[in-house]
Amino acid sequence: MTTNKRLIELRNLQSKADAIRRELGISPPGTVTFLTPGAAGSEDALIVQADGFGGATMSLIEGNYPLDYVTKFEKAFPTEEDAESAAESAACNGIKQSQARGPT
Repeated sequence: MTTNKRLIELRNLQSKADAIRRELGISPPGTVTFLTPGAAGSEDALIVQADGFGGATMSLIEGNYPLDYVTKFEKAFPTEEDAESAAESAACNGIKQSQARGPT
């Protein structure tokens, strides 16, 4: 198969994947579904980023997201909604040390 035919096939597959995601109500990979800055004077922020398959990762980052930042910790969740709820709770109540142990 030529390169052009393979690219056309790839575009078609991407279109199908996008349609399925819309039907299922999930976000494309890499979509930031939640972003909140940390406390005043802090360079921290909480973000939730979709994995494209219904799950998401909540991350506590420090710096200038998305250009120059460090991930302090992250945690994967089975659904975007679970990750967003955890991020909202962490933003309102603070992050417990047990949550900051690293990726799951």
